[in-house]
Amino acid sequence: MVDPLTPPAARRKDREEQVRAAGVVLWRPGQDSDEPDLALIHRPKWCDWTFPKGKLKEGERHRAAALREALEETGMQVALGSRLPTQHYLVKGRPKRVRYWSAVRIRGAFAPNREVDRLEWLPAERARRRLTHSHDRALVDALLKQLCE
Repeated sequence: MVDPLTPPAARRKDREEQVRAAGVVLWRPGQDSDEPDLALIHRPKWCDWTFPKGKLKEGERHRAAALREALEETGMQVALGSRLPTQHYLVKGRPKRVRYWSAVRIRGAFAPNREVDRLEWLPAERARRRLTHSHDRALVDALLKQLCE
């Protein structure tokens, strides 16, 4: 929430210092269980398992960035579904805000690239355990809740 007493110039400076990003939680109906399978990516630079996401380019909207990042990191064109909780955390001392959407594959297939060397489809519970960052686990819970509604 914006403090109405904060001068506009200070609010602009806060937005400029904040890393703005967008991503997806890519899912499909479960292959071996009733729970959905989730696509997790492995980034060798960070040695982590996470969901496709990335920084917004100048002038880019969040939805467009989510679609672009999904394609760049997974090789798949996706259809965005419902919004998931926005994640807030620090990266190298800077605040980062990532807006997420649920997503399903339309077409395309994964091929390793310079940012992502592996993609694995895992049942939600296994995905939760594989994820490196705790803030990503909250996205699994939010997606499962949405799918049950």
